[in-house]
Amino acid sequence: MKPALELKVSQQLKMTPQLRQAIHLLQLSRLELDQEIRETLDENPLLEEVTPGTEDEFEADADSEPTTTMEVADTTSEQAADNGPDDSVDTDWDAGVEPDYPIAGGAGGEDDELPSLEARSSAPETLGDHLLWQVHMAPLSATDRAIAEALIASINDEGYQTATLGEVADTLGLDEEDVHAVHVWVLHLDPVGVGARDLAECLDAQLDLVPEETPGWATARAIVRHHLEALGGHDYKALRKALGADDDELDAGVAVIRSLNPRPGTVIGGESAPTVVPDVMVSHRGDRWQVELNAEAIPRLRVNAAYADLARSGGDREAKKYVRDHLQQARWFIKSLASRNETLLKVATAIVERQQGFLEHGPTAMRPMVLRDIAETVELHESTVSRVTTQKYMHTPQGVFELKYFFSSQLGTTDGEGVSATAIRAMIQRLVDEEDPAKPYSDARLAEILKEQGYEVARRTVVKYRQAMDIPSSSQRKRRARR
Repeated sequence: MKPALELKVSQQLKMTPQLRQAIHLLQLSRLELDQEIRETLDENPLLEEVTPGTEDEFEADADSEPTTTMEVADTTSEQAADNGPDDSVDTDWDAGVEPDYPIAGGAGGEDDELPSLEARSSAPETLGDHLLWQVHMAPLSATDRAIAEALIASINDEGYQTATLGEVADTLGLDEEDVHAVHVWVLHLDPVGVGARDLAECLDAQLDLVPEETPGWATARAIVRHHLEALGGHDYKALRKALGADDDELDAGVAVIRSLNPRPGTVIGGESAPTVVPDVMVSHRGDRWQVELNAEAIPRLRVNAAYADLARSGGDREAKKYVRDHLQQARWFIKSLASRNETLLKVATAIVERQQGFLEHGPTAMRPMVLRDIAETVELHESTVSRVTTQKYMHTPQGVFELKYFFSSQLGTTDGEGVSATAIRAMIQRLVDEEDPAKPYSDARLAEILKEQGYEVARRTVVKYRQAMDIPSSSQRKRRARR
């Protein structure tokens, strides 16, 4: 082949580092964003976090001032209707942060000096700590205290003894009878039943605190000590025969056992569930819904003024280049963070604008909504809306919800308007809660009731939603009511 030159014209779409960084920050949850910011602060000396009292120490960059509050006209209130036509969304530019060099973050104030919610939360008390506290407060001998501490050391999170009494006795060089006596005492610490070697011993210890005159107490004691396996297998016929009890006596005994805790250790300690800090706060003020970014969830960053001055002053060329490069990176990061906050606020405001019925009346008033609806409103791609709504939370008068919760498919109605799947699930839950326990609604009956109310929902759809909400079938609900 003979070599030759050839000219081609083509188009390519390339992502700049700034755009790639903005997209990356957009999809992070609050915890992931905090970690990303910490790593960036460690790597870039020109980037620093704003602390209370230092907000006005250097020049502000007005172009990067973020919007932190938006308002939505309340279209469901009579007062809003009387006011005549108005813009659906108003931007309160004065509610944002007074930026420093720039600042990417939330507004400061008197509350900035208060510790964060995590800092104000004490460490959870463990089960072992709770039990040892009771041991140290009791008038025990040194030997009994040592036995109690050894027993507690071998109790698992559910409250059961993992070592035999013989093993504890051998470890301490004592008689097993001495260990057994202290073990009986440990069983009646708070929570009662902790330290038991099996379920029967755990429940039997708890029955010691139930008054003997309680209906079904004697039957419960007999079941726990001799027939617990039959109870676990729901063999009530065998229980009635073995105990010589009628249905009322058996039901009373089973009710007493159900009031006990088979895992007493779970009452105390354990890892505390992570607290969900909402990214967006929604409140009703006058005739408008106010949507604002949560100040606690917004990191506040700025460029270090002292280092920034080095880029404009004379000095070593390599040092100036290092400062200029990191200064540009810091500005990119702050602008990307501000863009993330602005996009989050726009999407949240659009959601509030469409779901005002839910905010006032709950899940049954949820409107059907898909990503395309919000994407068209805020003029973003659906994939961007999906990133914004993942692992971001909104605090509303109805509770705290992930932004994705507000999206649901549409089901048909007799008037042709459509209803959201979330609203149908809420209606099914309400019907089940209000039904006669002795005559629960079947899935077909639930579908009929919804159809009578104007909602075209098939029986298989009712079954799918019921199972998704962990609602037992009508036969299981009826059997549970009889017990």
